[in-house]
Amino acid sequence: MRPDQIIKRPIVLTEKASLLRNANQVIFEVARDANKIQIRKAIENLFNVKVDSVNTLLMRGKDRRMGSGYGKMQNWKKAIITLHEGNTIDF
Repeated sequence: MRPDQIIKRPIVLTEKASLLRNANQVIFEVARDANKIQIRKAIENLFNVKVDSVNTLLMRGKDRRMGSGYGKMQNWKKAIITLHEGNTIDF
């Protein structure tokens, strides 16, 4: 997979994401089949920063009303990226 296929979007508008920015960490939505090594290489290639660690979480899709029945949103993967001291990513 290419780096732009692995990294889908940054998550910056949540309270947890803003708290982690102070600890030099950034949150991204990533492809579900990407592993930590692929995510690390994609971040380093796209943003020209050095990554210290990558933590991933599989977020479960929520149940939603669709007309008279119920549907389920897709599961998605979230990655918390810890950047090397002195590196930043600006959005």
